[in-house]
Amino acid sequence: MKSGVSQQKKGPFLTDIEEIRRRARKHIENGAVMPDYQGDLKTVLCVLNEALATELICVLRYKRHHYTAKGIPSQGIAEEFLEHAQEEQRHADQIAERITQLGGEPNFNPEGLLTRSHSEYVEGETLLEMIREDLIAERVAIESYSEIIRYLGDSDPTSRRMMEEILANEEEHAEEMETLLETVGKEEKQYERQG
Repeated sequence: MKSGVSQQKKGPFLTDIEEIRRRARKHIENGAVMPDYQGDLKTVLCVLNEALATELICVLRYKRHHYTAKGIPSQGIAEEFLEHAQEEQRHADQIAERITQLGGEPNFNPEGLLTRSHSEYVEGETLLEMIREDLIAERVAIESYSEIIRYLGDSDPTSRRMMEEILANEEEHAEEMETLLETVGKEEKQYERQG
């Protein structure tokens, strides 16, 4: 049974339910990956595993900063670090789930994690250095995730949308780190003048 839905620039949208059902039964072992998947699956899985490694490194760095933050304004900032670590963990979980949906295996192996990650793991000694390193890592994620989104384009809209959502969150993180950097920098200068 065919039904015409709407007329668009590309022509009518026709749905053949029987054909959709037939295709759904064919190659069932491929799970969510349909035969008309347009992405280069091997490359997409590699890129997503690199994004996964990036998120895991960010979780570890934010967790360390949460536990080691010291100084006058550190309590509120330590809580911000913890919140970011939790959000980065959610991103890692989303990416791992998508890798699995595509028939791949999420790479959680700690060996080589730093080489797969786009961001670095820099601890930072002072609160200001920690914030600066987190901002740098967020900026790296923003740039590399933007590139991933461009690469995915229309070939894998589900992965692209996921990465767009993660990118939006990383942009919020960067803005928050920038604000903290300015605030803590001013507070430290005031404290030095008074001391």
